[in-house]
Amino acid sequence: MAVSAEYKAFVREQLEALGPVRIRAMFGGAGVYFDDLMFGLIVGETLYFKADAQNRAAFEEEGQEPFMYQPPPKDGQARKAISMSYYEVPERLYDDPDEMVVWARDAVSAAMRAKAGKKPKTKKRSRAG
Repeated sequence: MAVSAEYKAFVREQLEALGPVRIRAMFGGAGVYFDDLMFGLIVGETLYFKADAQNRAAFEEEGQEPFMYQPPPKDGQARKAISMSYYEVPERLYDDPDEMVVWARDAVSAAMRAKAGKKPKTKKRSRAG
């Protein structure tokens, strides 16, 4: 489901105090970026923030669930849904932009920790011979 231009503008407005936020289309949804870090995900008209061990409890205390990706069937067989590390933003935050930005900063921090934990990509060398 494509994300409407109106919803993207609404999300940018909600996150204005965070700093320059970019929203890029991806796989029918959109990624929400601060600098080059994807810290949010938009699917339909729903905003999700990156979560990890340090901020996941805040989402769970609000009764929020992780985004579940349903892969397309393979060889005619349904595949299991995959739980992603993005949780739906609590509805109440839309009425409190200052607190929304606090949660967004926590999501940026989670994205930074995830990036720091990944091994750098190395290029494969071809062997002559």
